Amino acid sequence: MTSGDNPVPVPARPSGSAERQALAGAVRRLMAATVTSLAPPELLTDATRDLTSVADRLERHTPEWDGVVADRYADHDLETGRPFDMADVMPFDVVIGTCNPVALPLAIELDPPKAIGHATFTAPYEGAPGCVHGAALAGAFDLVLTAANVITGAAGPTVTLSIRYLHPTVIDRPARFEGWVTSIEGRRIHSRGQLIQAGVVTVEAEGEFTTMDRSGLATMHRRGGGR
Repeated sequence: MTSGDNPVPVPARPSGSAERQALAGAVRRLMAATVTSLAPPELLTDATRDLTSVADRLERHTPEWDGVVADRYADHDLETGRPFDMADVMPFDVVIGTCNPVALPLAIELDPPKAIGHATFTAPYEGAPGCVHGAALAGAFDLVLTAANVITGAAGPTVTLSIRYLHPTVIDRPARFEGWVTSIEGRRIHSRGQLIQAGVVTVEAEGEFTTMDRSGLATMHRRGGGR
């Protein structure tokens, strides 16, 4: 894009660097302390002042996006034999991103024909006292089922996601997610999953997804004026 004879600079996108991952880790510690610490009011006031100063410094380096969607899957083709790590592909994802401090404590591995997720949810993800919030579990299933779709080479946006909560899923206890594809009909992929904690299935999930090529995703993003 140009303005006269002068090219308009394209703002750089943040990278998933080790330094950014370390910053996200520090913010996760802060989030946990925010909901668990019994610090006195004066310490909370001091912390607020210090953190506001840090946020002010970081915000000075926030660019305006150009609305172009990056092709994050370009170097992660399952057919090439290169390892596929969803957290590496999507470092800023709200569910799995290692550089996003609000992301869930979820690690996903591919064990064809299943995608396996491991998580131990802590206090920031609590809903009812001592239990993981259902929204956090739904978000985790969305990515676990997507990972299962990736195994078949038919990944795409979510159309529907149905969650059935059978038993409470408790915090501070390891949980195992399993996802697998049940059928592919044209551009529609149907997947199922379950969450197992202490040998008990606590949640079941079903999802329907649709395939979408990368050019279609970029067109949709530009049409919506998204960042």
